[in-house]
Amino acid sequence: MKSFRLEVEHDFDFDLFGVVSSSKEHTLAWALNKYFRIRLVKQADLCIDFLNKGRLVISNYLHRAEHGSLRLFRNRSVGTSTLASPFLVPDIKEYDYVIQVSGGLTHLQQELLQTLNAVPLVQYVRSFDPHCLRYKENLLF
Repeated sequence: MKSFRLEVEHDFDFDLFGVVSSSKEHTLAWALNKYFRIRLVKQADLCIDFLNKGRLVISNYLHRAEHGSLRLFRNRSVGTSTLASPFLVPDIKEYDYVIQVSGGLTHLQQELLQTLNAVPLVQYVRSFDPHCLRYKENLLF
């Protein structure tokens, strides 16, 4: 009997930023709202279940516009986790938050970096190429 293999190619058409900040997530979201003149709204926590390993519960905020969206994720799992590495993107576990920008906003990458560096609550920010990350599938929703 012939067997077939399903190969799926995902489209990672978003920009990704890692943010180091010691502030609480709602305080950082408020500061980003102020500096970017957007409205990040708290969404239901993302629950990612790994087979026989545990669960990640990730806090997230979303700003949706007609031409794109901006998401703010806490990189570390909320609450206790039985996972050895309780991060949304373990490749960049040094970063407290992850910002995902998709749609028409992706061409503003340099301006976004400059504005993020201007936010007083942000200690450090760096842009990442999603294709170079090992756990990039965790960012697909």
